[in-house]
Amino acid sequence: MKKLSHTDELGKANMVDVSAKAQQNRTAKAIGNINMQSETIKLIRDNQMKKGDVLTVAEIAGIQAAKRTGELIPLCHQLLLTNITMKAILIETGVEVTSEVRCIGSTGVEMEALTAVSVALLTVYDMCKAVDKMMIIQGITLVEKTKRNI
Repeated sequence: MKKLSHTDELGKANMVDVSAKAQQNRTAKAIGNINMQSETIKLIRDNQMKKGDVLTVAEIAGIQAAKRTGELIPLCHQLLLTNITMKAILIETGVEVTSEVRCIGSTGVEMEALTAVSVALLTVYDMCKAVDKMMIIQGITLVEKTKRNI
């Protein structure tokens, strides 16, 4: 079994030292969705939610969240992200959110991609909670992680 990277020899939590790792082009993609009632989907489609344009606000929230991941997740490194792409779309059962995060660095950006999707979905929930008490956030998953030598 592999050793956990965020624990020391005594089993205590610690931040991983990445100072000796090479700088690489790194990318991570994540996805998730929120199921909701058909009436809620129609309100979003028709831009009739009282709080505004749900999909655009969710995308912006995801971008903001990716940039702040190191402040939210205790053992994450602060990364200089070079690109964040968010997409929130209506699907038959609700809203699907995807993220792609890029950086040049010595550690991956999967936590940033997952945080972006999570916060975007929470934003959809917040904007729709007044009209839909049955929403379910699910399927938040890392779908791809790459690193390429510079």
